[in-house]
Amino acid sequence: MKPTEVIHMAHEKGVKFVDLRLMDFIGTQQHFTIPVHELTEELFSEGHGFDGSSIRGWRGIEASDMNAIPDPETAFVDPFFQSPTLALVCSVADPITREKYERDPRNIALKAEAFLRAAGVGDTAYVGPELEFFLFSELRYKYEQNQSMHFVDSAEGIWNSAKDDRADFGHPNIGGKIRNKEGYFPLPPTDSLQDIRSEMVLKMMEVGIDVETHHHEVATAGQCEIDMRFDSLLRMADKACLYKYIVKQVARQHGLVANFMPKPLFGDNGSGMHTHFSIWKGGKNLMAGNGYAGMSEFALHFIGGILKHARALLAFTNPTTNSYRRLVPGYEAPVNLAYSARNRSAAIRIPVSSASEKARRVEFRCPDPLANPYLAFSAILMAGVDGVLNKIDPGPALDKNIYDLPPEEAAIVPKACGSLPESLQALEEDHKFLLRDGVFSEDLINTWIEHKTKTEVDPLRIRPHPFEFFLYADG
Repeated sequence: MKPTEVIHMAHEKGVKFVDLRLMDFIGTQQHFTIPVHELTEELFSEGHGFDGSSIRGWRGIEASDMNAIPDPETAFVDPFFQSPTLALVCSVADPITREKYERDPRNIALKAEAFLRAAGVGDTAYVGPELEFFLFSELRYKYEQNQSMHFVDSAEGIWNSAKDDRADFGHPNIGGKIRNKEGYFPLPPTDSLQDIRSEMVLKMMEVGIDVETHHHEVATAGQCEIDMRFDSLLRMADKACLYKYIVKQVARQHGLVANFMPKPLFGDNGSGMHTHFSIWKGGKNLMAGNGYAGMSEFALHFIGGILKHARALLAFTNPTTNSYRRLVPGYEAPVNLAYSARNRSAAIRIPVSSASEKARRVEFRCPDPLANPYLAFSAILMAGVDGVLNKIDPGPALDKNIYDLPPEEAAIVPKACGSLPESLQALEEDHKFLLRDGVFSEDLINTWIEHKTKTEVDPLRIRPHPFEFFLYADG
């Protein structure tokens, strides 16, 4: 869509405001709104100034002026605002040099796509993430010097099987609670969220997201998944942000709260973001071939790159302390750095549900939905391309259930990091592959490590955990 077409659409739809959206360093979209008369062709080239000093991880107040440059291809009429509002996703530029701001995550995705083409590896990286989430009826949390707590609830939660639901849900307990790990995927009325998910899907399709399926997920208490059709790396990162926005907004309209934490519940499955990748060139899927599981040598080298750099990748694909409550050996998450066809216990799976060469792809199963999609998808691409350029051998496939391996065999399978500090250390030691053609920068990587350490790792490290009182209070 051209700027003139966006302007025409705004007038045709009776738009009153234009919402300019950008991604902060950590992974939360920010926005500001301008009246529609400010929507001119110059806006798409010159941008609109804003103060970036309060955006997490960005420059301080001494260099805070930024320009938001709207991408006309991202235009849509927001389906939630009361006043007709056109939304545009922006990249960020320095107002003086006009150069792309190197800490803007969206610019990283733009540079990653450009690097793929410049290196002659491929024309397009297609990405298909599977974002899982919970729909809770209540979410509360508190931390003070002398107390801490969190509380989530759901009408589906198995812990409510003996509860009188009249006070909270307006009716007696009528059963239908989902037992732990049995939420995949029963018919209604056990699945009580069908209509809400369908409403989310309709909103997504209304704003241009192509949806393939939706269903209840494994866990009790309202775990869900909506699957989008794959798209190019940048466009899919844009859509992943829009996906989360729509899920949260529809949930709020129904008196629910959408939660994308990887591990909000003890004793049941967490939420992942299994991420599918394929590289195309000249209209051909470079992943397809005559090798293992119908894959090409190119694909195996791509896998080799991801496995080699996986521990460093986790700093971007699993970027929170909560991420590693999910990535625990012996539980549901794929912590084993191996690859296999069909095998969901490996970190990399090769889906074989279709014999079509177009469907050949690599699925990296470690990521979770708190990842900044621009940074996570770009980092995975850079690791895979490093594997292709350096012909990294991934070794033999592991087609056994890794969870059931004898201890002596399991011990030789490399493992994902067990904590955020561990993954940040891995990133510090292994990030040269990210620096090619200036896609990532030393400044961005160092700032990421410093910000995560100071705002998440250290604050959690110095606080007592409620379970420690259970363990040690009588010592």
